[in-house]
Amino acid sequence: MADYLEIIKRPIHSELEQFADVMVASLQSSNSLLNEVITYVRQREGKSMRPILVLLFAKLYGTINEKTLHAAASLELLHTASLIHDDVVDESDQRRGQPSVNARYDNKVAILSGDFMLANSLMEADKADNRKIIDIISVLGKNLAEGELLQLSNISAEAISEDVYFEVIRKKTAALFMACTQIGAYSVNATSKQCELARLFGEYLGICFQIKDDVFDYFPAKEIGKPTGNDLLEGKITLPAIHVLNTIDNEWSREVAQHVKEGTATADEIAQLVEFVKENGGIEYAMKRMHEYHQKAVQLLDTLPQSDVKESLQHYADYVISRTK
Repeated sequence: MADYLEIIKRPIHSELEQFADVMVASLQSSNSLLNEVITYVRQREGKSMRPILVLLFAKLYGTINEKTLHAAASLELLHTASLIHDDVVDESDQRRGQPSVNARYDNKVAILSGDFMLANSLMEADKADNRKIIDIISVLGKNLAEGELLQLSNISAEAISEDVYFEVIRKKTAALFMACTQIGAYSVNATSKQCELARLFGEYLGICFQIKDDVFDYFPAKEIGKPTGNDLLEGKITLPAIHVLNTIDNEWSREVAQHVKEGTATADEIAQLVEFVKENGGIEYAMKRMHEYHQKAVQLLDTLPQSDVKESLQHYADYVISRTK
């Protein structure tokens, strides 16, 4: 996986360093508690996959510039804020294998720290000095909130719908990836046709990413930093289980699924449901759907001339579906 990431970053190595400087500057505060939280959050930073995607699409269509860097910082700050807030909403005590901000501090500190990052996201979007980029960031914030609310309302709904599952994905993860690819393109004044390719690529990639994440929940979690069955514990029934519950006529599994939605499922019931889903083809079905969207993303890249950036994007798409955490 390390080789994948090095190949992906190769065309934008120096620009990623510039982006890191912009991010550090965007998080400056005179408040000691806030600085402590920021330092804590940054300790668990991932692989910068979203900023990488912004920079790659900017370089695909033009030259990375200050607008690109500020736009990427805006999006990363909004994403970080949404994760902090989501952990409060979900009452999660883990994020990437370490205590979440709300668990390490408390809900008040988590909400206010998320608000700080959200405000700074808007400031960075303004520095991008591009009305379209500001619009995309604003719509992303709206979609993330709507997606979370849709997910919450879906927990209490009686039906277990694959259509609603994909609607939630499009409002949340796919919306985030779409924003990455679009703001990268718009930051270098790409054509409308180029921006549409970027949007579709981001959408397909985001769907792949979320399905892969949901599959992780059915396997031992030592490497990925969250417990097996965590989604089910939170009342979230994802694609592997949705498929099995809608195709296998089994009263016990439907009852357990209802317990999951009500938040009353026992650890034993969840463990048994996980095994039931795995034994009845839920994982295979989810992976099949993921590969369908991966193929759609790759086919978009096939229309582009060969370049080192195109190669990086191909590796990026492959990494999303082959990653182990």
